[in-house]
Amino acid sequence: MRLLGIIGGSGLTQYPGLDITEQKHVETPYGEPSAAIKIGTLNGKKVVFLPRHGDRHSIPPHRINYRANIHALKAIGVTDILAVAAVGGITDKFTPGVLSVPDQIIDYTHSREQSFFSEQFRADNHIDFTWPYDDELRETLLKAAADAGLSALDGATYAAVQGPRLETAAEIRRLARDGCDLVGMTGMPEACLAREAELPYATLAVVANWAAGITNNVLTMDEIQQTLAEGIDDVKTIIANVIKQL
Repeated sequence: MRLLGIIGGSGLTQYPGLDITEQKHVETPYGEPSAAIKIGTLNGKKVVFLPRHGDRHSIPPHRINYRANIHALKAIGVTDILAVAAVGGITDKFTPGVLSVPDQIIDYTHSREQSFFSEQFRADNHIDFTWPYDDELRETLLKAAADAGLSALDGATYAAVQGPRLETAAEIRRLARDGCDLVGMTGMPEACLAREAELPYATLAVVANWAAGITNNVLTMDEIQQTLAEGIDDVKTIIANVIKQL
C-alpha cells in the first residue's frame, strides 16, 4: 500500500483539512527533521505531512536538515514524496500564479550535505540522476490538475540556489542562459536524497513572483506571500486528487 508524504514549503507550513491523528518525533542518524511528522487522513486516506521550514517557518533553506527529513519520511513508511515549492519565474510562460511540474533541475547550492553515503561510500552508490523527478508521480500530478480543471505546466528546469537572500538580476540572467525556467532554494539536495532513498519524488511548484530583474519592479515579501496564498487552494485541490489516484 502506497503512503504519500507531502513536504510543505513556503505558503504551506500548515495543512488545513488534514485530520492529524499522530505527530511523531523521529530520531535519525543525521539529527532532527525540520518538525514532528504529522500523520493523518485527507479525504479518507492516510497521508504524512512535513513542513520543511519547520512548524513556524523558522528554518532558512540553507539550514534545513534535508537528510534527516528524507530519512524520517522513509522510516515511518512513506513510499512516495510530493514536494510543494514556491519559486520565481524566469522564462515567459512562468508568470506569477502559474503551477508547474518541473522535469529537470540544476544545482547551484553549496555546503549542503548531499548524500546519505558520505560517511560510508561504495562504488555502487553513484545514483543515476538523468531524470531527477519520478515520471509516474509527475504524470499523476499533471492528471490530478487536469481532473480538477486546473492548469499545471508540464516540464521546466528548476534552478536550486543557496538562499536565503533573493538573487541578483545578473544571477538570474546567468540562470536564463543556463536554460533554467524557475528558481527556488529547496529543490536540492532534497531531490537527490529521495533518489538515494529509492523514494519516487516529484515537485509541484507555485510561481510566486518574477525572478529578480525580469521586470522593473522591486520584489517584496508581501506580494510574494499574497500570490502564494492565492495559489495554495489550487495546490491542495491537486494534492487531494493525487491521493485519490495512489
